[in-house]
Amino acid sequence: MKLWDSDDASSLTSVDTSRHGVPKLEAYLYYHGLRGNRKPGPKLIYRTSSDIFLPPSGPSQDLRKMQLLTVHNHGKLGQDQLWATIRDKTVRLLDRKQIKQTSVDLVRFRWEEQTEDGRGKEVTGRVTIWIGVLPDSTNGDAAFDSAQGIIELLKEYEIDDIDIAFRESEAQLLAGPLLYAPVNDVHPLKSVIDWVTTALSLPIAGLRTPHMQGTLGFYFKIGEDLYGVTARHVLFPTTEGNNLYRYNTSAPKKNVVLMGNGAFDDLLGSIQALIGTLRNTVTVLEKRVSAHAERAKVGNQQAAVDQGKFQQNLDETKATIAELRKFWATLKKDWSAVDNRVIGHVVWSPPITGLNPPEGYTRDVCVIKLDKEKFIPNLRGNSVDLGTEIEAGKFMSLLYPRDDASSEFDYPEDRLYLLQVILAAAKIKEPNSQDLKGDPTRFVIKRGHTTFTTVGRLNGFESHERRYGLLGNFDSIGVAVYPYDNDSGPFSRGGDSGAAIAGTNHDFVAQLTGGTGPTDSSDITYGTPMEWLWNKVIKVEFPSAVLFFDGPATH
Repeated sequence: MKLWDSDDASSLTSVDTSRHGVPKLEAYLYYHGLRGNRKPGPKLIYRTSSDIFLPPSGPSQDLRKMQLLTVHNHGKLGQDQLWATIRDKTVRLLDRKQIKQTSVDLVRFRWEEQTEDGRGKEVTGRVTIWIGVLPDSTNGDAAFDSAQGIIELLKEYEIDDIDIAFRESEAQLLAGPLLYAPVNDVHPLKSVIDWVTTALSLPIAGLRTPHMQGTLGFYFKIGEDLYGVTARHVLFPTTEGNNLYRYNTSAPKKNVVLMGNGAFDDLLGSIQALIGTLRNTVTVLEKRVSAHAERAKVGNQQAAVDQGKFQQNLDETKATIAELRKFWATLKKDWSAVDNRVIGHVVWSPPITGLNPPEGYTRDVCVIKLDKEKFIPNLRGNSVDLGTEIEAGKFMSLLYPRDDASSEFDYPEDRLYLLQVILAAAKIKEPNSQDLKGDPTRFVIKRGHTTFTTVGRLNGFESHERRYGLLGNFDSIGVAVYPYDNDSGPFSRGGDSGAAIAGTNHDFVAQLTGGTGPTDSSDITYGTPMEWLWNKVIKVEFPSAVLFFDGPATH
């Protein structure tokens, strides 16, 4: 989309020809920043908010950045489940008006405006009912008409302080040898070994569908047997139907493998790339050692000290390369055959259903009986390896953005964040921290196959999501997670489905099931509350299941 071409006469006119269509620049730039600086934000269709969008004069002018904020309190929506009532009535109203909706979320937006003296001023908009629609399905007039109906609905409950906005968006599913123990930050394999350890969020795939990849969310035990849980859509392609699956000993097993073919090839490639980078580092360090040795010979004492430091760094880098080569060879020899990566088989998976009464949550679950001999020796219970992508100090800063705001999070010395409790669904709407600007929020953590470790904001009000398919629509209610800020990137992408969403107090919050946004990312991530999934789904089928159990002592 060329917004500023001189021959583009429509650059300041409406995107569509409808009476209520928004100007082209506003449509494509109003939500700038929601997906970072390098990606355009969602396309705006219509909004009722009164803030004035000032279009930039050209591509060189700085653009206003919009940030998505959670909602935890509203004078009326938070009482007697009123938001759920209005949300569901909004969905029905949109259906009557034949709007191809994909989601109904409750959000706020924050941006910076320039004052007359040239200084920036933070502005937080009103609570907004943010409606996603399929691309190219709705124009400004249709959105305006629907918005008037929603406004009348709100008036019935004497609510007049909420804005309504429509944007384009798509809802989507985000789909051998002994496993190693997780390693600490000084281990030479710290940046590559994660996907073959026993920590949560292992990348998995079906033996017969290695192209479909997802994330193992959590473990539970029954007696001495070990089980893992993921989302059903990770292991069951749509061609297999949506019927109850229960393992029958007279039928072949539906085996599950650690890493699909693509993930395994990516792992090998990442190790080779890291070795190449470290070999370049060795070249530079050898030059520095040699240069400082020459200076030390003529009595430069500081050069002698520095030479020793560079030599130690050089020795450690060479040792890391040796370990990486050994690890790569082991993976190539012992793990290349997909049969060697089988870690268990599916024992139970009910049909995927949405709007399950009374809450309306999604049931998208698959239980795998794991080969405990591959897990138990190095298992640490339901522990999330926080990974090495975010340095520990930076991670703490993300969850402690303000000195005057408390946080329950404590970074573990071994990076293994042990989950010990389930967050009560009633607690979801309660903020327990503040962001850098002092806005109340509840931070959550996820480690998935695609986006690794991310931090996001858990919204206090649940969302409605709709996915479209050849056989009809799929509707569901779920908890919503927004990105941490404009620069953090999405909380999840395709391949993260099934991952556990954790809180900052060692708590299970939800199972990640999908999201809305562009096809390769998500503006908003959705999940099924763990309290409901565990107590109303898994424990009903497996009444003896134990979620919190002790692994072997750390060594």
